[in-house]
Amino acid sequence: MVRIALDVMGGDRGSELAISGAISAIREHSDFEVILLGPRELLEKQVADSGVAGNLAARLHIEHAPEAISMNESPVEAVRRKKQSSIMVGFDLARNGRVDAVVSAGNSGATLASAVRKLGRLKGVSRPGIASLFPTLKRPVIIMDVGANVDCRPLHLFQFAIMASSCSRKLLDIKHPRIGLLSIGEEAGKGNALVKETHELLAASSLNFIGNVEGRDIYQGDVDVIVCDGFVGNISLKVSEGLAEAAMQMLRTEIMKTFRAKIGYMLIRRAFESFRKRVDYAEYGGAPLLGINGTGIISHGKSNATAIKNAIEVAANMYRSRLNESILISLEEYSS
Repeated sequence: MVRIALDVMGGDRGSELAISGAISAIREHSDFEVILLGPRELLEKQVADSGVAGNLAARLHIEHAPEAISMNESPVEAVRRKKQSSIMVGFDLARNGRVDAVVSAGNSGATLASAVRKLGRLKGVSRPGIASLFPTLKRPVIIMDVGANVDCRPLHLFQFAIMASSCSRKLLDIKHPRIGLLSIGEEAGKGNALVKETHELLAASSLNFIGNVEGRDIYQGDVDVIVCDGFVGNISLKVSEGLAEAAMQMLRTEIMKTFRAKIGYMLIRRAFESFRKRVDYAEYGGAPLLGINGTGIISHGKSNATAIKNAIEVAANMYRSRLNESILISLEEYSS
């Protein structure tokens, strides 16, 4: 049985949707248990209102957490002040071995800070980071870091490459992940000092490093891992999300303009829905926290029930794949 702690108080859409996602996860996976983190009285009522019963109800538990960390709070200060917040309680359960993984759609900075505070870093990891799956023309690419570390050194990016490569092997079953370094040009001499020095580290290693990649290359699917600092990575992530939403809205607007366009939409409706699903963050569940001494997933703040369900599944896959063991072995191999 895999035990997942779910911070239902962190997202923008409320705890009821998060509970719905948790119920979907345990309904589809008979070996999942989900521990809901939040005010007990509120969650007991919402679970009762959901109508869940029998074996499903037996695999859905509540852990009282009277405090919550909002999106606009300072992560470090909030973690220090709110020791009974839902995300802190979740990682405390992980530290004590009561759960195997933690999922949160809340404040990403506070989630990472809580993870490091409660679980610590993997041996040899300078800075944990956030890895995110991006859709491409071929298969998903892992980009790291997407927001945890806005100021990085070459060693940090080098370790991101190692950790993300391990993640690609374990979660996407890619045996020799191709690694690219995000820059403003493909030539080795392009980029700022951070990129140039990181390029030298990666090129001198035995990692499957193919060189620099540009922003336009992200969606081609010719690399499996793309490395960058959290400042650049987070901007790339938000631009991608915004573009996907804008493209869908533009298509809807054009379809509604004429009767002929509406007829055309009916003919390609399945393709349209397939595209929407392909670029929807909800389908990818959440972003793994790599480098912490445990398993954590950060979901999108606007996660719906589907996204929460998928995030729980990703967390379970991470735990079962023994990803952290793979990262430790890779760190020793490639850093020596």
